[in-house]
Order: sequence, then structure tokens, then C-alpha cells
Amino acid sequence: MASSRCKLKLSGNAVLGAMNRWQNLYKNELEVVIVVVVVVVVVVVVVVVVVVVVVVAVVVVVVVVVVVVVAVVVEVVVVVDVVVAVVVVVVVVVVVVLVVCVVVVVVVVVKD
Repeated sequence: MASSRCKLKLSGNAVLGAMNRWQNLYKNELEVVIVVVVVVVVVVVVVVVVVVVVVVAVVVVVVVVVVVVVAVVVEVVVVVDVVVAVVVVVVVVVVVVLVVCVVVVVVVVVKD
């Protein structure tokens, strides 16, 4: 009888040990999944920000070229001032959006 109790106790410990290992493995896998999700979100945000910056830069260049051509052909100075003001506003808005995106990414990464 004593030997069967000892075997039962050992097998019980083995089961508990296996459960603890499974729980630790699950916990580690969950942490890995969280890290992967955070990295993917950061990469997506960075890609979106880069695309927005490139698109805005292209639009600004096109607007400046059109304004210069119109100013040379028609010799209108007022239009140039208006377009320069619009370009400055667009650049300021883009910079503010970029700063907000960077702050959000930093907060998300630091929080996790």
C-alpha cells in the first residue's frame, strides 16, 4: 500500500509539473503574440506616416511648380502669395499629424 501511495504522489507531482510547464509556455506564447502585434502596429503606423508624407510632398511640389509656371506666364504675384500660404498650412498640418503619430506609437510601445 505504501508503495502505491508513493507512486500516486509522484504521478500527481508529474501532472502538476506538466500543468505548470504548459501554463508557463502559454504565458510566454501570449507575451510573444502581444510583442508581435505591437511590432506590426508600429510598422503599419510608420508605413502609413511615410506614405502620407510622400503624398503631401508630391502635392506640394506639384502645386509649387504650377504656381511658378502660372506666375511666369501670367505674371500674377497675388496667386503666389496665396499658394505659399496654403503650402505652409499644409506642411504645418502634416508635421502636427506626424508628431501625434510618433507620440501615439511611443505611448503604445512604452505602455506594453
